[in-house]
Amino acid sequence: MASGPASEAGIQIVVSLAVAAGFATVYITQPVLPVLQREFGVSASAASLTVSAVVLGIAISNLPFGIAADRFPIRRIILAGGCVVAAASLVCAATRSLTLLVAARFVQGLFIPSLSTCIAAYLARTVRVERLDVVMGSYVSASVTGGLGGRLLGGFVVERWRLAFVLAAGLLFAATFATVALLPREESPKPAGVKPVGFGALLRRPPLVRMFAVGFSSFFVFSAMFNYMPFHLSAPPLNAPIRVVTLLYLTYIVGIVIGPVAGKVAGRLGTGPTLLCGSVVFAAAIALTLVPSLIVAAVSLAGICAGFFGMHAAAVGSLNRRVVESRGRANSLYVLLYYLGGAAGISATGAAYGHAGWGGAVLLGLAGILVPFSIGLFELRAGRSH
Repeated sequence: MASGPASEAGIQIVVSLAVAAGFATVYITQPVLPVLQREFGVSASAASLTVSAVVLGIAISNLPFGIAADRFPIRRIILAGGCVVAAASLVCAATRSLTLLVAARFVQGLFIPSLSTCIAAYLARTVRVERLDVVMGSYVSASVTGGLGGRLLGGFVVERWRLAFVLAAGLLFAATFATVALLPREESPKPAGVKPVGFGALLRRPPLVRMFAVGFSSFFVFSAMFNYMPFHLSAPPLNAPIRVVTLLYLTYIVGIVIGPVAGKVAGRLGTGPTLLCGSVVFAAAIALTLVPSLIVAAVSLAGICAGFFGMHAAAVGSLNRRVVESRGRANSLYVLLYYLGGAAGISATGAAYGHAGWGGAVLLGLAGILVPFSIGLFELRAGRSH
């Protein structure tokens, strides 16, 4: 267990490296999908399986890993999971078969929760309660760093995409071994005198369900905005080139900074005010995308990232403060609903965009923001921020 600020800082650093290295593998093929399409001679949808297979694997294994985090020492889980994900990266780099590439990506997805859900549960067990919001904010920043880094790594090497997998594998092996070596040993993942509860019992707790709803609804909107923004920006009247659109996505870096900041704000002001502030920023940024200007688009994307990651960090911190037992299960439920929200948002907004253009996407996004805004208002009024 972490005994003080110094040990907590050390834990925070090593687990952040592991989380970032794990998330870097998720979207590593996204920038090079056209290259994969040409190299393997397949359709765009077939090439996209190299991304969707990872997400599917995460969705399937997230709950089982949540149970494992509550039952077994985290160091063993990180070691096994990290090595499997890294080894699968080497398979991806070596294979000449798209089927095997997709299969290896699916395996990566199955074991990535060992570096996300399980580490979140570990942090909740080892960090002092008064520091938990900030540390969880840093955890969110690490996931953002990894996701952005994976995209940039894949895009940077472009035609030599296999090299990206080799580099990702080396980084993950190093991060895994360093994390396992430096993390203090746990006597038991279960607090003394506390019995674990099941998923059903967690879903019957309104304070937890509210945080699950924040994760679902906020990612519902965020994933949709980022998924359809390229279509909006590249269409009249802006007609932005793809290179320019890609550069605008560097606003994602805002999420790296906002995570720990939002955690600190939530720790001082409470979850309610943080959710309200994030919702207002998120909604204003979405509305701003209606202005036909690339400069305004860049500002709005930065605002979308600030609002979303602020709410996400506040919700994760609040969730882990409110549950003592079964933190692995609680975090796995949050992540599962988070990804389900993203998938639902992309599907629903696709229909809205097809029928009403970008204006329809904006209206649906603003409607989705009402959920975390309402929850923030409830938290503020109910005084359940701590």
